[in-house]
Amino acid sequence: MAHMTERMQRLFERVEIAVLATSTKDGIPNAVPIGAKKILDSETVLISDQFFNKTINNLQSNPVASLMYWEGREGYQLKGSVTIETSGLRFEEISRWMEQRSQEIGFPLISKGVVILKIEKIYAIGPGPKAGRRLV
Repeated sequence: MAHMTERMQRLFERVEIAVLATSTKDGIPNAVPIGAKKILDSETVLISDQFFNKTINNLQSNPVASLMYWEGREGYQLKGSVTIETSGLRFEEISRWMEQRSQEIGFPLISKGVVILKIEKIYAIGPGPKAGRRLV
């Protein structure tokens, strides 16, 4: 597994939107914006599923994903394997979090499940000499 540094984690928490990329088993890509995300530990990220359609189908048949986030000229791409949870304590906790966020923003957010990304590789996506380079 690959571990996010403290700097990577701070940036992840600061950015509001990340992009989650998946593909079908046949390699047809799909990318969606993600706002409901949390770091579980330095090698694990949680994403709440409110609106996934193609994404969840892709992950069920091809459980690998890429999550990109950036601000200005600094950014990272996390690649790894995923699991999907639709019950249990973690799912219940995230469902309550989505209910709270719904009230805060005045828009219904209902979690259908959580996607757990175990980070296997981390790449730089900012411009410059390290662009596209594997960091971890």
